[in-house]
Amino acid sequence: MKIKRFTASSQAGQEFLASAIKDIQEYEQRVQDIGKAIKARGNEAIFEFTQRFDGASINADNFRVSEAEIEAAYEAVDDDYIFAIQAASDNIAMFHSRQLRNSWMEPDERGNILGQVFRPLERVGIYVPGGTAAYPSSVLMNAIPAQVAGVEQIAMVTPPDQEGKLNPYTLVAAAELEISEIYKMGGAQAIFGLAYGTQTIKKVDLISGPGNIYVTLAKKMVYGEVNIDMLAGPSEILIIADSNADPAYLAADMMSQAEHDVLARSILVCDDEKILDQVETELEKQIASLSRRSIIEQSLQDYGALILVGDLVEACEVANLVAPEHLELMVEHPFDLLSLIRNAGAIFMGKYTPEPVGDYYAGPNHILPTGGTARFYSPVTVDTFTKASSLLYYSPRGIAEDADDIIKLATVEGLTAHANSVRLRKG
Repeated sequence: MKIKRFTASSQAGQEFLASAIKDIQEYEQRVQDIGKAIKARGNEAIFEFTQRFDGASINADNFRVSEAEIEAAYEAVDDDYIFAIQAASDNIAMFHSRQLRNSWMEPDERGNILGQVFRPLERVGIYVPGGTAAYPSSVLMNAIPAQVAGVEQIAMVTPPDQEGKLNPYTLVAAAELEISEIYKMGGAQAIFGLAYGTQTIKKVDLISGPGNIYVTLAKKMVYGEVNIDMLAGPSEILIIADSNADPAYLAADMMSQAEHDVLARSILVCDDEKILDQVETELEKQIASLSRRSIIEQSLQDYGALILVGDLVEACEVANLVAPEHLELMVEHPFDLLSLIRNAGAIFMGKYTPEPVGDYYAGPNHILPTGGTARFYSPVTVDTFTKASSLLYYSPRGIAEDADDIIKLATVEGLTAHANSVRLRKG
């Protein structure tokens, strides 16, 4: 297996670090066509695309998951899995409950009152990926912050297998959260179905959850019709390591991201060339026993890299340039570097905090900004599922005292009706 190797200051290294993943224009027309079909024909078009892309025969009778399917799913999973889901759910709920905002109102001495009122969205759709792997953890990361926010209606969608069945672990995760509205559909057609509504599905206010390039483009196209959490691209990790880091841990963590997708990006940045040599050896050693070896190899060859830097300050500069979805600080004193990190979706501190801890269990959300968008975007939080309304109450004294200023500003903008609306109340 070949993996790219650069110095951070080299031209090749700079180009690799700043490079974007894959041109998406070739997919746009196909996704637009799917959207037009769903908008025009609803369920019928969804069933056709599900047959074409997933090889599953879905119809009005088996489109929505039944109670019998939920019961069968419980029979297919073991108790240890259910206990793990429950423990992870508790951690995720506790973390996200700290994010809840309180509505507030503040009066002034004139009797005016200003404030903000926070309300949950009424209905959201959550997309749970399928395809090359099942992701019951994405059920938790989508649904729990929505439930903490107070969302009452959650519609879940996930692609079926060729027999028209859903992964039992995904179904049990949903059932444990008391999600009962579950539809067998994936890809772009699922996003358009949630956004536009169909004969069966009531349209939602927001769609949350990561997916492939078709899902991402569909979310981009329906934004404005509904809200979305973010435009998620292929998964990525950047690890900063020093000479004390364990090469076996570093290699394992790179491959834990690479196994997601052949487009996943795994980058190790280190100030010790010996560590990079040892990591190459560990990659070859560990990959032999991994079930998704072919995906990992392709991912590391195309989008993986070992980057040599002069010191850890330069390593942090590299991290800020990439703005990775996941950033591991695998150094002796990780908190010493924290102030130097400006751009990252989630930051994993120290050698006992591998990225899968965040993916599954610790509590913070694993739906994170990718493709450099951590420069300006945040993980999914309770805020994703809430909206704020500004509150204004003016007293007779308040409007009388402020009227001239408001009238002046409206007049400058040439909006005389605005000015008149205030003038009539001036008294």
